Amino acid sequence: MDYRITNDGSKTLFSSKYNQTFHSLQDGALSESLYKHIIPAFQLVENKTKLNILDICFGLGYNTFGTIYYIKENNLNIKVNFYSPELDDELIESLINFEYPKEFDTIKEIIVSLAKEKCYKDNQFQINLFIGDAREYIKTLSNINIVYQDAFSSDTNHELWTKEYFSDISKIAASDAIITTYSIATPIRLAIYENNFDVYEYQSSIKKRSTIAFKEKIKSHHLINLKYIDMEKKKINSPKAAPLRDLNLEIYK
Repeated sequence: MDYRITNDGSKTLFSSKYNQTFHSLQDGALSESLYKHIIPAFQLVENKTKLNILDICFGLGYNTFGTIYYIKENNLNIKVNFYSPELDDELIESLINFEYPKEFDTIKEIIVSLAKEKCYKDNQFQINLFIGDAREYIKTLSNINIVYQDAFSSDTNHELWTKEYFSDISKIAASDAIITTYSIATPIRLAIYENNFDVYEYQSSIKKRSTIAFKEKIKSHHLINLKYIDMEKKKINSPKAAPLRDLNLEIYK
């Protein structure tokens, strides 16, 4: 495996298939998960006692494991069902030997269970891994509260960023669902917006800009540095801007 050490000291991998690292080397693997996905998401759903989270795609599991770490660290009284597709079965099996940050030391049994069984369940957490096509898998889900949209970039993993893809996400999302993603690209934001999500830009205190999208109109929020993006105005000011669309691949027609 091609290991890379990120700026926060946590390790990630380089994917030869997608010609990208699994995480931003500059932001840090663990920090990226916490500050672009987990922390903002949980501050926005703080009153819930049960959540269904869709983690696109599982990869090294930082988003799922980081969520469990965050819940335990903050003693949150919440139950979570995780649903996550992943194409690479060998990658999942290899996680048993991956050198995770010390923050995950207390959840080693969860990592081992996922590597061996592709699932885990206790009184608070249930994790369901699906080895296969994410586009097909998401159609089987419902009532998703949070989507960690964390696939490889649209340059190489086009099919997990299109308007048609986010249409399927919208169909399975709860009425108050949110999407978190590192992408700030206009074609991606338009693909999300044109599926009935309001788009906001989020700037954490220590990480680069990211995007949070809301299916339900929000009247107030607890997050600072959350800025509404007027996508209608964006389309007027940039008439050539368009949402990313599916490629003419037979399986996605």
